[in-house]
Amino acid sequence: MIPLLIYIIIFVAAFFIVTKVVQGAGLSDYTSLKTVTFGDESAVRPNRAAGIISILTIFLMWGIFTGSSLLPGFLHAPGPFEGTTSFTYTAQAEGQAPDDATVTVVVHPREVDTEAPEVEPGDGFAKNDSVAIAQWRTGLINVDRNDEITKKDGAEVIAINGEKIAPGETVKVEGGAVTLSDKGTPNFEPIRGWQMEPLYLPAPEKVWSRTLVIASEGFRNFTLLEHLGYSLFRVVLGFVLGALVGIPLGYAMGLSDWFRGWFDPIVEFMRPVPPLALIPLVIIWAGIGEAGKIILLFLAALWIMAIAARSGVSGVKISKVHAAYSLGASKWQIMRYVIVPNSLPEIFTGARVAMGVCWGTVVAAELVAAEQGAGMMIMTASKFQNTDIVIMGIILIGVIGFGIDMLMRWAERILVPWKGKG
Repeated sequence: MIPLLIYIIIFVAAFFIVTKVVQGAGLSDYTSLKTVTFGDESAVRPNRAAGIISILTIFLMWGIFTGSSLLPGFLHAPGPFEGTTSFTYTAQAEGQAPDDATVTVVVHPREVDTEAPEVEPGDGFAKNDSVAIAQWRTGLINVDRNDEITKKDGAEVIAINGEKIAPGETVKVEGGAVTLSDKGTPNFEPIRGWQMEPLYLPAPEKVWSRTLVIASEGFRNFTLLEHLGYSLFRVVLGFVLGALVGIPLGYAMGLSDWFRGWFDPIVEFMRPVPPLALIPLVIIWAGIGEAGKIILLFLAALWIMAIAARSGVSGVKISKVHAAYSLGASKWQIMRYVIVPNSLPEIFTGARVAMGVCWGTVVAAELVAAEQGAGMMIMTASKFQNTDIVIMGIILIGVIGFGIDMLMRWAERILVPWKGKG
């Protein structure tokens, strides 16, 4: 909730600062003066400042909640406790007066091996103890291991720092909290703070440094460019094959009631089936080689492209068809000059969606016996808890996917300049 609240605050503050203060007396061109923003794609344009601030906000949040060295310390969220603390437990045994002993706890970074310090045992039947616990971890402290009277002899912990405690209850102490287990053993949990553990989310500079290492040394006998190239090749090939089959299928469904009746149940049945559910079937049919991966990506794009083409054909205004017929156009001329141009905007939209789905499927496609690819790199790194490599792969896939989407938008503006203009 705290990260979400901070994100919302940054969003609201940036909105008012940019739109009301910085751009208050901004552009007054024709597009900016439009009062109706729906039904006209040119009326709403992306605010570049908002896009830049959005990206910077994501990296800022990332750095805040990972304690990144790229940010000054005052911007860091409260981190986990690190250092030495202690608490006193009170033990009670039949026939003995309650006795106190001190437990010294050293909380250390997870990647640093630390030994528990030596402490004087002290007087009485309860002896002082020490323990080393890693950050974000908890530790059961067997306090009676060196006591003269142990739990087997009837001794039990009845208080922590003078506060009474029973099994299942918790007492807050400096640097953490002590919970008494069901069997009466103190369990120390250091303060976690608000920062994410590096095992789950490393700092941005850690991901960047690992990216440089893999870019220079490679990963599992292949360079980073080779991994990305194999993934890009599979995605593009699967998408192209899906488009070559799906677009004609969609046109046929949009122009013929027989094709529509024959293929519509199949397309509508397969459309909601996630590509990941098809992996076992694809392996059985095509094996674990490259063919299986391409088929999976082909199926991921096929139904989307078919529906996009069908929707494009069905959305052509009948008035344009009648106008062409009144001018003496033949059926093939109607197809060439009316149906195809007016359906291209829907097809390009479907192509962008299909490409995004293919990029999302490539990780699963490369899960099966792949030796190269960004998806293979992510899955292999996850098995060894190399989160920095996982995040690196996700970012690279996202950047390449975004670049492809921008390229397709550019091609759409060049090839379909009439989109959104009636």
